[in-house]
Formats: sequence, C-alpha cells, structure tokens
Amino acid sequence: MAILKKTRLQSAMEYLMTYGWAILAIAIVMVSLYSLGIFNTGNLQPTATTGSCQVVRTAAQTSLAGQCNNLIPKYVGRVGYSSLITVGTPMPFGGNFTYVIWIKYLSNKTVSQWPTILGASAGQGSHEWSALRTSNWGASVFLEYGKYPTCDGTSYTNAGGVSISDGKWHQAVGTYNGSALVLYVDGIKQNSASQSGLCPGSTPYYVGYGYNGSISNVQVYNTSLDSAAVKALYQEGIGGVPIDVKHLVGWWPLNGNVNDYSGNNNQGTPTNVNWNANWQSGYAAPSS
Repeated sequence: MAILKKTRLQSAMEYLMTYGWAILAIAIVMVSLYSLGIFNTGNLQPTATTGSCQVVRTAAQTSLAGQCNNLIPKYVGRVGYSSLITVGTPMPFGGNFTYVIWIKYLSNKTVSQWPTILGASAGQGSHEWSALRTSNWGASVFLEYGKYPTCDGTSYTNAGGVSISDGKWHQAVGTYNGSALVLYVDGIKQNSASQSGLCPGSTPYYVGYGYNGSISNVQVYNTSLDSAAVKALYQEGIGGVPIDVKHLVGWWPLNGNVNDYSGNNNQGTPTNVNWNANWQSGYAAPSS
C-alpha cells in the first residue's frame, strides 16, 4: 500500500511539473479577463451609444428623439480629487430646481473636503450656492444651500446626509420648491429642511468637483419634481431619460462625453475626467 501511495504522489508531481506552467498561464489569462469585465453579466446588456437619445426643441414642441428606451450607458465618468466638469449657466440662480445624478463612491482617498457632486454657484467671488454635496471624504450625500456673505447674510441650510459608502451605485436627487430643500436617494425621500427663498444670481454648474468616484446621467430642471416623479425617474435606472422635458434645462448623460443633450446647448468642459466602460460592478437595475 505504501508503494502504491508513493507511486500516485510521484505521478501527481510529474503531472504538475509537466502541465503546471500551462495551468498557471490559463489562470493568469482568466484573472485578466475577469478584471476586464468579460465575465460581468452586465456587460452583456444592450448599451446606449453616445448621444443616442436627445431632446429636440422646435417652435411647435419639445420632445425626445432617438433611441430613448433606457439602455444602460456604455461609459460613465470617473472623477477624482483634481476633477471638475463645468457646464455653463443653464438657468437663473434663485428659482425652484431639481438636481439629479447617479454616483458610486469608491474610497476616501484623495477626496477634497466636502466635495460637490452637482451644484450651482452664484458667481466667482460669491458664496451663494445650491448643491448636492458629500460629507468630508465623500461617504454620505446631502443637499445644501449656502447664502453668505452677501444676500441675507446668514449661513446655510442642508438636508441629509445619507450614507453611500457601500460600493453600490445610487441615484441622488435634490429639489427646492420655494419653501423646502428635499433630498432623495434611490427614489425615496430621506430628509428635508425649510428654506424661504434663494438669492438671485448667475449660475455656473459644477459636476464631480473633488469627488473620488464614478458619476453618470446628470439632469437639471427649473422646477421641483414631486416624489412620484422622482420615484419614476429612479425606476428608469441609470440609463433613464428625462421625465419632464418641458422644464429640463440641462442633461449630461456622461456617456463618453460632457455634451448637453437637453437641446439647450449647455456643453460641458471637463478637467481630469476619464471614461470607464467597465463600470457595472455595484449596479443593479431598480426593482419595481
């Protein structure tokens, strides 16, 4: 019996010596393919090409045109500490609004203090703003309105925050209806704060400023969407199209570029933004 065991051991060693390098090479190839997302079932889903859906505005009507069936995007934006997307001045500062963005937190490394994932500022040198921001190190999201040192001289109001540090994709929505700031995460109202009026001014918009993560499907409206509309927008998923094109003032899918597909021509200007085609980890289509 001892001789038999020795023979089997010798055979096993000879097999490994003969085929070990081939097995190792196959393992390396498999790991490489996995890292590229080849085995990610999300990559098998139909994806939307850049600009496949857009808003068309004519004197008679405003409507969506193209392939607008909520396909997942081919690319998402990857931003970091030194990243910024500037998207012009889509609407006057001070009115009702809805901000929409899909985000995925990656880590707390190289994140600026209180990153702005989507916000409007009332002009250089002023400190009036409204923004979806994240906490220090980016682990939770909140909606904030700051109003100093000009205008009414007070400090700021915020609604939030909600943890987004689980490595999953989340939709963050902030609304203002003339009396309250309201924060939604994944279609659910999370928090609100009373705010009577906003300071007027001009509005450059900023996306992904100082945030370490991935971002997608940014929408800005000049109206406050109600909870039912926010829920419906979330149910569309990360590739969802605008739900109220009449009040849409900016739509940046970030599917490979920073162009505005709202029909209002508010093209973005990117700084240190990368486009990631292997982004599906942590994303699941919303359930009804």
